[in-house]
Amino acid sequence: MDTAAIPLWGSASAAAVAAGAGIAAWGAMHPAAQLFGPTIRRTPRPNALALTFDDGPNPAVTPRLLDLLERHQARATFFLIGRFARACPDLVREITARGHVAGNHTDTHPNLIWLSRAHIAGELERCQLAVAEACGSAPRWMRPPYGFRGPQLDGETRRQGLRGVVMWSLICYDWKPQPASQLIGRLGRAGEKGSAAGGDIVVLHDGDHRMLNGRRQHVVEALEYWLPRWRDAGMEFVTMDEVAAGASAPQPSAAHG
Repeated sequence: MDTAAIPLWGSASAAAVAAGAGIAAWGAMHPAAQLFGPTIRRTPRPNALALTFDDGPNPAVTPRLLDLLERHQARATFFLIGRFARACPDLVREITARGHVAGNHTDTHPNLIWLSRAHIAGELERCQLAVAEACGSAPRWMRPPYGFRGPQLDGETRRQGLRGVVMWSLICYDWKPQPASQLIGRLGRAGEKGSAAGGDIVVLHDGDHRMLNGRRQHVVEALEYWLPRWRDAGMEFVTMDEVAAGASAPQPSAAHG
């Protein structure tokens, strides 16, 4: 027996384990990964911009955000937390009544990677029911909290009747306290890399998953700056339903002033 080869085999095994762990981590966390099931992270056209908002509804911010979006005739997708939807059903109804799409962001915002299928099913189902009870229809799309997903998620989303998992192409770290000017700078990347791959799906936060009435005013202020500029640059605002359909409904230009 060649005992000198044993350390080499051990090193190779350790390297293989490390590589496998790295691939699994990438598959669980990277927004472009498809390892654990298909996801959507781009719109069909470079000038189609999908604004998505996580962790609401939030009574402190969402109403002001809805007014701003309406002023600029921009539709968006709101990924709602079930327990907040139960606390604020009128706000959920307002979101959908204004032409936006309500999505599933689980019931309590847990990290789904290590949860059992049964636990994930419960999280998705409770959020589905909360939104449906508030506005009359259950979500068609879901976004996993933190963007983390494991191999057990794909099957459970389909079992709940959800059409797909939505990730993003642009994230701006807006859940961190910051001046609006900092977020304005990060949002300047939206639309920059639009190509044959499609346009951006932007993830923003109108709520704080830890509590209601989270401070997200900087998000509204940053969008007050960018919405008219994106419009003037020829961008169209699309919901996830429109992304899936491959085309947005015609939207007239908003008047500014």
